[in-house]
Amino acid sequence: MSIQNPIIPGFHPDPSIIRVGSDFYLATSTFSYFPGIPIYHSRDLMHWEHISYALSNPAWLDLGPDSISGGLFAPTLRYHDGVYYVIVANMSTFTTLLTTAADPRGPWSEPKKLPMTFDPDLFWDDDGKCYVAGSIMGGFGQKRPADAPRIGAYELDTETWQFKGEAAGLWHAALYDSISPEAPHIYKKDGWYYLLIAEGGTEHFHAVTIARSKAVLGPYGGYDGNPMLTHRHLPQNYPICATGHADLVDTPNGDWYMVFLASRTYGGYHKNMGRETFIAPAVWENGWPVVSPETGRCEFSYPAPTGLEPCHFMPPLARDDFEGDTLGLVWNTLGTPVNHVYRLADSKLWLRAIAAPIRPVERTAGSGFPGPGHTPKPVEPRALSFVGRRQQHMSYSATAKMTFIPQANETAGIVVLQNNHANLRMEIGLEHGQRVLRVLKYVVDTHAQIGHHGAQITAEETVLASIPWHSDTAVLRIWTVGQDHRFWAGVSETALNPVFEGVHGGFLGSETSGGFVGAYVGMFCSGNGTESTNEAAFDWFEYSGN
Repeated sequence: MSIQNPIIPGFHPDPSIIRVGSDFYLATSTFSYFPGIPIYHSRDLMHWEHISYALSNPAWLDLGPDSISGGLFAPTLRYHDGVYYVIVANMSTFTTLLTTAADPRGPWSEPKKLPMTFDPDLFWDDDGKCYVAGSIMGGFGQKRPADAPRIGAYELDTETWQFKGEAAGLWHAALYDSISPEAPHIYKKDGWYYLLIAEGGTEHFHAVTIARSKAVLGPYGGYDGNPMLTHRHLPQNYPICATGHADLVDTPNGDWYMVFLASRTYGGYHKNMGRETFIAPAVWENGWPVVSPETGRCEFSYPAPTGLEPCHFMPPLARDDFEGDTLGLVWNTLGTPVNHVYRLADSKLWLRAIAAPIRPVERTAGSGFPGPGHTPKPVEPRALSFVGRRQQHMSYSATAKMTFIPQANETAGIVVLQNNHANLRMEIGLEHGQRVLRVLKYVVDTHAQIGHHGAQITAEETVLASIPWHSDTAVLRIWTVGQDHRFWAGVSETALNPVFEGVHGGFLGSETSGGFVGAYVGMFCSGNGTESTNEAAFDWFEYSGN
């Protein structure tokens, strides 16, 4: 028996972990996907069950599809005095949200709104005082002078939920001119306060670094052995890259582990699944944690932890027949579905042909994060007519049975969606008044965004195949072998035929298309500019990892 990495595969970045007795709980970022912030449970650190979402009430969470890499960044999950806490920044509204629960399975409370803090952390000291640390002294992707602290902390008044006084600067980061020092977590051990952060940006040069102090508000001094963990010195053909954004936890018998994000590459330097949750053992030497002590790098497997209760959870069924009155935890919408884009009835999932296309609205470059003193653009909470789940395997098949009678401009089908900039899809629509089945590739030149504030983004959509379709019903399948994407269709599951084969999916990688998310596979319907009450009905959807 061993731990297999990633412990939570597919798009699950920015993990935060706690232990309460013999139970471990873990939360990850969701950005613009709804519900927000999944909560996972384990007792052996090897097997994880998805048990809830911290933010699942549409009335409490403003998200939109205009920028998939907006939304909920970098949650911190903590437990204090019988209460579970999740604190997270909503970058779509520039607010910090704090929700609580007596049981991590829910219900979670209506979130309190705190002053904005990037990557907020919660820490309670022995005297009962509570602190919020964050990347509050500098901007994303910016190098700052060495005398400008990038990580700071406020004392939090837990009666008014407001900060007391000004932020205290804690640490600059390990590198003199480090990019994006962020993701702080504070711990106390053996009389020392430890400050764990990420720096170097969230792509190939990501890293985990640490400092310590005798006082919670510093000053903090960096570890001579920094970075604690990084793969930035490894070549791009190494199969695990971009290790960073971490959190530490101990076991009941005193062993230590660190969870962190990393990406698996395949078919070249392509990270279609984005950033996933990994784990590695840690030991303490001379007052500092040493991660993955046997090799100093993240491995795909480690020996099973000792002294933990084995646990096994039933994975979600491969096929969802949509029999219930609520979607299963595996499913997400893109944006908050206050515009009623889907419904469950008659053992089917119904998606409405809203005006918005499956290609999310593009923003011009430089419009992502507002600078200090600037107010972000208001976000209209709404969702695309899309229900999807994470891609979790390098090779997989995704199949759906759909009934759809398209009107002018309307399309529906299945899609592999990376972000605003890249998707592959198979859809049914009309051409010259005749029903057709098409395979399309949508890709945006993201290089126009880099360093050019306000530059326009160039998008290209290519029809790879188009064939007549004479039935109201279609069974659609996307079948991948690594980066080779193949499209099959038929009027029944036993009568599938190839429609288009051999699409290389490398353009779906986050390193190419940009952003902070990973690929989803799912179902969609759109009026492509025309609002409609017409619907596509999906009898079932099956995802099978190979």
